[in-house]
Amino acid sequence: MEKRAILVGIFPQGKEDECLKSLNELERLADTAGAYTFAKVTQMKNVPETATCIGKGKLIELKELCQSNDIDIVIFDCELTPAQIKNIENETECDVIDRSMLILDIFALHAVSAEGKIQVELAQLKYTAPRLIGKGKDMSRLGGGIGTRGPGESKLEIDRRRLSSRIAFLQNELNELERNRQIMRAQRERSNIPKACIVGYTNAGKSSLLNMLTNAGILAEDKLFATLDPTTRKFDLPSGISMLVTDTVGFIRKLPHHLVHAFKSTLEETLYCDFLINVVDASDDECYEHMMTTEGILSQLGALDKPILYVFNKADLCTNERLYDLRFFNANKGRVACISVKERIGYDELISQLESLCRFGKTRESFLFPYTKQSELNQLYQLAEIISTEYVDNGTKIYAWVDTKTKNKFSAFLD
Repeated sequence: MEKRAILVGIFPQGKEDECLKSLNELERLADTAGAYTFAKVTQMKNVPETATCIGKGKLIELKELCQSNDIDIVIFDCELTPAQIKNIENETECDVIDRSMLILDIFALHAVSAEGKIQVELAQLKYTAPRLIGKGKDMSRLGGGIGTRGPGESKLEIDRRRLSSRIAFLQNELNELERNRQIMRAQRERSNIPKACIVGYTNAGKSSLLNMLTNAGILAEDKLFATLDPTTRKFDLPSGISMLVTDTVGFIRKLPHHLVHAFKSTLEETLYCDFLINVVDASDDECYEHMMTTEGILSQLGALDKPILYVFNKADLCTNERLYDLRFFNANKGRVACISVKERIGYDELISQLESLCRFGKTRESFLFPYTKQSELNQLYQLAEIISTEYVDNGTKIYAWVDTKTKNKFSAFLD
C-alpha cells in the first residue's frame, strides 16, 4: 500500500528557490520508493537545530500535520543524526528518514546483481544501523516500509556485537567481485576495442540510449535510479568499428559522499573507458544544474579528464532556441549531439560523433608486411581498424587507423 509522506526541507536566507527545487526532486524520489507526498514543509534556518533539525514551533506544526492526516513517514531533505531521528520520531509518532536513507532504499529496490546487492547492504549497514539507536516503537526498522527494505533488511537487527564482522564479510565479498571485474577489464584492454561509459543525471535517458544502440533490453522507466547495476554491451558502428558501451547508475544533486564511496567499484568503470557519453535531458529546465552535478561527481571520481560527448536527449520536446543555447554552452567543453531516443531524431549525428571519438588519438597509417611476417600482420588485424588491404610483389600493404601504442609496436613495418 502506498505510504503517505511529508517532506521537510530547511534553507539558509536567500536560498528558498534551491530548497523548493530539491524538494521537488525529493518528491520524485519518494514516488519511486512508493510514497505519496501529502505535503511539503519548509523553514528558513541558517543552522539546523542540534536536537530536532527544525525549530520547536515548526516541529509542533509537523506533529499536528502527521497526526491529523494519517501520515506514515516524514522524509527530511538533509542528513539527520541518530539523535535527531529519535527526537523527531518521538514527537511525531511517525517513521523518520533522511534523503540518504531514501536513496539507499531505492538502490535496494533496483539492485539485481550480486555486486549491487552487496554494495547496497554494505552501505545500509554502515549508514542506517547507527540510526536505529533508540527507535521509539520497537527498536527495529524491519517491516517492509520505506527506508527499511533491501538486501540488508533482514540484517538490520543483527546484534551490534556482530555488525563489524558482517561488514567485514561483505567487504571481502565485494573485494572478490572487484578482482573478477578487474580481470574482465584486463580482457577488454587486450581486445583494444574502444570503450565508452554512459553517465548523466538520473532519468536522463541513459538506459534508453543503450537500448537504442545495442538492443540491450535493460529496464528503462520514468523513475529515478531505474538502473543501478552497470551493463556493458558491444555496438558495431556502420564503419565496421566495434565499441563497448557501459550504462552506469545515474547521478543526483546532494548525492552523499558515502554513497559514492559505497558504489566506487561500479562507478570506477568511468576511469577505465576511453571516453564518456554524458546524457542530458534537454527538456528539463534544470539541465544546466544537472550537467554541473554530473561533472562534479566525475571530478570526485577523477574521470573528468576524459573526452566527453554531450548527448542532449528529448530534443523533440525543446525549442530551437534551447538547443542552440545548449550547443553554445558546450562549445568549449566537448562534442555535442542533439537527439531523441524515443523519436530516433539525431541518430546520424550521434553515430558520426561516436565514429570520431572511437578514432580519437588515432592516425591513418600504411604498413608493408613481407610475406614472411604474416604472424605480425595477424596481430595488427587484432589491434587496428583496417581500412584496406593490398597484395603487392614484396608483401601485404595495409592502410589502418592506429593509436600511438600500436603504431610504435609495428613501426618497423611503416611504409
